[in-house]
Amino acid sequence: MIRNKTGVWGELYAARWLRDRSYEILGTNYTCRFGEIDIIARKNGTVCFVEVKTRNEKTEIRPMEAVDTGKTARLEAAAKNFVSYAKIKENLRFDVCEVYVDGNDKLRKINYIENAF
Repeated sequence: MIRNKTGVWGELYAARWLRDRSYEILGTNYTCRFGEIDIIARKNGTVCFVEVKTRNEKTEIRPMEAVDTGKTARLEAAAKNFVSYAKIKENLRFDVCEVYVDGNDKLRKINYIENAF
């Protein structure tokens, strides 16, 4: 499993999952000096900053466990930058999308966690 390629697949699966559930994708891989946000989406008047974590289906550690306090601080700072730049006035939420794939990067399962932090 090549980590970077697997991560790209995970983000594509997550974006498709969100679109299939009527989320509007506002952006992907938003990068600023504070960090990166994998997916920015909107649904029902809420802008969601989505951190995507992709792991092999056989992992014993949940992908969510990789979102530590340092990562959340960087995500919050990047989101604040995006909100200021895009002049967002809607409600905000931080979600984590756990994507599980097999050894060939085929989707096995998605676990979506709203208000993850």
